[in-house]
Amino acid sequence: MVPSPVVADADALSDADVALTGDSLRALVHGQPFNEWPQDLFIPPDALEVFLETFEGPLDLLLYLIRRQNLDILDIPIADITRQYMEYVELMKEMRLDLAAEYLVMAALLCEIKSRMLLPRPATEDEDAEDPRAELVRRLLEYERFQQAARKLDELPRLERDWHQTQIEVPTGYLRRVPPQVDLSEILAALRAVLERADLSAAHRVSQESLSLRERMTMVLERLQGRSFTPFVELFDVNEGRPGVVVTFLAILELIKTAVLELVQAEPFASIHVRARDAADEPGAA
Repeated sequence: MVPSPVVADADALSDADVALTGDSLRALVHGQPFNEWPQDLFIPPDALEVFLETFEGPLDLLLYLIRRQNLDILDIPIADITRQYMEYVELMKEMRLDLAAEYLVMAALLCEIKSRMLLPRPATEDEDAEDPRAELVRRLLEYERFQQAARKLDELPRLERDWHQTQIEVPTGYLRRVPPQVDLSEILAALRAVLERADLSAAHRVSQESLSLRERMTMVLERLQGRSFTPFVELFDVNEGRPGVVVTFLAILELIKTAVLELVQAEPFASIHVRARDAADEPGAA
């Protein structure tokens, strides 16, 4: 990155307005004029030099010169641009700035293009011959696309610049241990085992009783009353056959949906247990 040297304006200073007029130096400090500096005040020779523009390379400098004059990048006045570019290069040399070799290479390329533009073309040369500026224009357009992409990326929200992470410590008294979630496939596997047992059980029934989901929900809650954890399979009566097992399963699902019951499994592939939730399990309970 090479900065372009610009002499500071009189209005660019905050506490002291400084103006250069010939060899005389005048200053205003808090509105009071000073025609002479204090004898013990030392000002470095480059104290009033600031840098307002920075260039990432020779292509960046060329784009700056083209945009400053609102020129068409596809029809660059190569003579004017070369002259302005060389003036910047010479100014950087005078300011004792370290010039990268690529700046000098670009200067040589501009001079070559300028000379090719000035030289008359042979009569035998094809009229459709490539413009000497074509390669430079291609590089400038490609660099401009990268600049626009970099600008869009820089506008995206960035961690530690546009937003920051935060951490909140929750008092341990309000923490509630949540049992691991039971996978649906394991619930269905347990139900399948109960159905298989129900198919093996043969019972003679004289009459068929209607199975009520509400009554079965009440029956399940009565079985869980006074017990902390009940094995999932013990809530089913295989003597009722498949219809009874299905109604009991639906009753359990409905009670889980209404947050009355919850399924607990100590670890994967372990036995599933059912327990009734109490007031202490409600969200927000201490």
